[in-house]
Amino acid sequence: MALLVAGLVLFLGLHLVPAVPALRTSLVARFGERGYKGAFSALSAVGLVLVAIGFGVARGGPALFAPVPEAVALAPYAMAASFALFAAANLRGHLRRAVGHPMLAGTILWAGVHLAANGDRASTVLFGAFLAWALVDLASAIARRAVRAFEPNVAHDVIAVVAGIGAMLAFATMHRLLFGVQVVSFGL
Repeated sequence: MALLVAGLVLFLGLHLVPAVPALRTSLVARFGERGYKGAFSALSAVGLVLVAIGFGVARGGPALFAPVPEAVALAPYAMAASFALFAAANLRGHLRRAVGHPMLAGTILWAGVHLAANGDRASTVLFGAFLAWALVDLASAIARRAVRAFEPNVAHDVIAVVAGIGAMLAFATMHRLLFGVQVVSFGL
């Protein structure tokens, strides 16, 4: 569990830096834009690896609560929407404009459904931490009015939805091999 927690602190802690503009500005002034981005990327990768290894080692553990059956049943649909939101975050579509912060909204959906659909200690720590981070970061982004203006393109919405469904199908198919839990009947 210690590796999982250390990875979450490193990864999510780093991802809170942009929510504190004065801190980010100070780090960029000290290390330069490229140095800041390089260190951010390298340390984020280390944090993500620690999260993955830590979750694998701590997987399962005592049940803290019973999984919510509705969350289990809705998870594939919620994941399609979540992946579409992740894709929309990097495209200039109407979906991105309407949601404002699709990456954070997708993370909230992903973490919330996984939190409710599991119930063991490791899953609760992992998904609870991501859910808390995304809610804090979303509140900060809204308060800072951190939205860039752009002219939306409907083709980008189509790409986001198709990519989201495709990514959900790929992850659902490989979920048992990757994470030890088969989530769809056609999964490997």
